[in-house]
Amino acid sequence: MKESKNPSAIRSKKEITDALIALMQDHSFSEITVKQIVLEAKLERKTFYNNFSSKEDVLDGVINSAIHEYVLALTKSPDGPLTVIFDFCDKNRDLLNLLHKNNMLYLLLLKLNVVIPKLNASLDLSNNPFKVMIGSLEPDYLIAFNIGAIWNVIFKWVDRGMKDSPNYIRETLEEYFKRI
Repeated sequence: MKESKNPSAIRSKKEITDALIALMQDHSFSEITVKQIVLEAKLERKTFYNNFSSKEDVLDGVINSAIHEYVLALTKSPDGPLTVIFDFCDKNRDLLNLLHKNNMLYLLLLKLNVVIPKLNASLDLSNNPFKVMIGSLEPDYLIAFNIGAIWNVIFKWVDRGMKDSPNYIRETLEEYFKRI
């Protein structure tokens, strides 16, 4: 995605992103073409390519935006990481369901595996939400372990239709952690 502060470019990006999301409601991602996105957004093809290089680039932007929102919540919320994670998932359930429907939920995992270690390394320890879990232990493996474990719980939740409340899942995990 090409960065721009131009209001017109920002509006066009949103229209393109919204068009892709709308198309993904009824079509598989693999079937969607740039032409369909442009038609749905009622924009020129040139506008699309001024902002994105491909439909994958549009989806990457959607995922990056969601991850950015998650990271902000994680660093600013007084709640623990589990609460923030499941609140984030609940808020973004439409995106998670679309990714799941297209067998692309793993893209979120790939982003988390890049973003969370960088976040951990960049935060001062007094603001680090992972401090309690990791402490002075080697962070790389522990972060990968935590992301993988939570990721599988999220995947299972989405796969089961996200019927259970985020609080129920968080409480279940917290109870489990007490037992180990």
